[in-house]
Amino acid sequence: MLKTVFLPLALFIIMFGMGMTLKPVDFGRVLRQPKATLLGLLCQIVLLPLIALLLITVFGLKEEIAVGLMLIAACPGGATSNIISHLSKGDSALSVTLTAISSLITVFSIPLLMGWALNQYVGESTAIALPFVETVLKLAIIILLPIGLGMLLHKAKPALTQKMGKGFNIFSLVFLALIIVAAVAKEENLAQQFQLAGVPSLLLNLVSMAAAFGVARLAGLSAQQQVTLSIEAGIQNGTLALAIALGMLENPSIAMPAVVYSLLMFFSGGGMMAWRSRSA
Repeated sequence: MLKTVFLPLALFIIMFGMGMTLKPVDFGRVLRQPKATLLGLLCQIVLLPLIALLLITVFGLKEEIAVGLMLIAACPGGATSNIISHLSKGDSALSVTLTAISSLITVFSIPLLMGWALNQYVGESTAIALPFVETVLKLAIIILLPIGLGMLLHKAKPALTQKMGKGFNIFSLVFLALIIVAAVAKEENLAQQFQLAGVPSLLLNLVSMAAAFGVARLAGLSAQQQVTLSIEAGIQNGTLALAIALGMLENPSIAMPAVVYSLLMFFSGGGMMAWRSRSA
């Protein structure tokens, strides 16, 4: 019931809430701020999976844990990254733009990357599979459709969506926490999974944030944009990762890195907010 009904429904509602914050002009910002947007997408789509691959190799991660780490790296940012970017005094418009565009791109990149990871780390001897076309269609339904509906509502009733926005943000955070608790409660080898996934998941979060921050600084972006790129690279859509691992792949072990990551990213996000509250 959790993975077949509540998790897809919650993800649909969360993405609908994100769509209510978007306007068509947000997608056009890539043309007006090409440098910051393209660098952010490069960090999100290319750099993050490369960091995950490096960590998998360094720690010698095997099978489902390796696939799970690559899964969280393949996911886009989410509503949580937008909230943390706003509270960290980052560039909120850039954050929303990066989340929106990366969500569109990862509808196609997730099946490709995860198909490679499953073949590379699990192999053909298992029943785990992620068919490209079927996965693209499912991701389009749970990502693109609710975002589009949210944008339509925002265009028709902007005052209403503004009032509803805060409630959807709270729902996103609370439901992610509930999903993590449920996933942890169902895992039998919890201590072992945390032992295997804990440090790599933490490093994926911290190294990604540091690397994106460094890239933005070297590129001469503003302080607000540096913060935003760091958060967008380091705060992934844990709900989507859990939906894929539990709903599409039906494998709790693959979900474990996402569970650990989703817990730890609140601490790194909180650290960024605390640092920016003193320096900005």
